[in-house]
Amino acid sequence: MIRIFFLFLLISCTACATPVAKEPVPGADAAEKTIYLVSHGWHAGIVVRRSDIADDTWPILADFPDTQYLELGWGDEDFYKTPDPHPGLILKAALLPTASVLHVVGFDDAVEKYFPRSEIIQIKLSAAGFQKLARSIGDSFARNAAGNADYLEPGLYGNSRFYLSRERYHLFNTCNVWVARQLRRAGLSISPAGSIRVEGLMSRVRKLGRVIQPAPGALK
Repeated sequence: MIRIFFLFLLISCTACATPVAKEPVPGADAAEKTIYLVSHGWHAGIVVRRSDIADDTWPILADFPDTQYLELGWGDEDFYKTPDPHPGLILKAALLPTASVLHVVGFDDAVEKYFPRSEIIQIKLSAAGFQKLARSIGDSFARNAAGNADYLEPGLYGNSRFYLSRERYHLFNTCNVWVARQLRRAGLSISPAGSIRVEGLMSRVRKLGRVIQPAPGALK
């Protein structure tokens, strides 16, 4: 059943591709920002330096006042918050539009040290491309009447928290598709339709960035 689901999802999401507004590739003298893509086996997270995010862009910065990096992931609320999700949650998330959450992790170690068992790809963005990425992610946070993020509960590891997202998880907007869309908005030539599974996403980003830590066993 799971194989049928992925096949159906792959065929359906071919309609997701849209033209990418490319940002200039940073030159030697151009301002640039570094981000990282971290694979967690099922989905990927985007890591940015906290100091690169303007105070008015993300409504959660005050919750992580003394941290060097922030990792963000996005996905179906029930599935993401369940340590050992069952197939029923997968099908529910795929077949019905569901509530979604953002998972934010603050940490200070080098990215490869904090995620020693994950593939990590370093990506260079132009300053303009990074700002588009930051604004797009910031727009995903649900906000209350005071403009604050809707905090839900502690996250999965380390100094982390779950926040409600204003977006809906559905067949055409899965966790890895969402990440691919953020990178596309930053100017990277990547197709969300080909990024349903994390390996599809990572394989495309490898061509656009630099692998600074391969996946476990990749060199065997």
